[in-house]
Amino acid sequence: MAWLILVIAGLLEVVWAFSMKQSEGFTRLWPSLVTLAAMSVSFALLSLSMRTFPLGTAYTVWTGIGAVGAFVVGIVVLGESASPMRIVAGLLIVSGLVLMKVASPN
Repeated sequence: MAWLILVIAGLLEVVWAFSMKQSEGFTRLWPSLVTLAAMSVSFALLSLSMRTFPLGTAYTVWTGIGAVGAFVVGIVVLGESASPMRIVAGLLIVSGLVLMKVASPN
């Protein structure tokens, strides 16, 4: 259950990163509200997962999901560059997440 909570927290990090971009520096109301709500729930779920996981595991997985998710959303939704070096960098982050999961005792 802790892994599911942590994954949901990471996915909400993607939501708030995207909505923050859409808020245009918090000048647009609805994207700003989505950002704040998603941040709040994401942080709350991260803190719940830290009851089970060590800090290093929980935080690394949370930020990794957020980073890779925001990277993918940037490419797919916002039309950002998908250069080979950026793709390799994203794959390295995913590899680190897999290794963190394998190394976790929980």
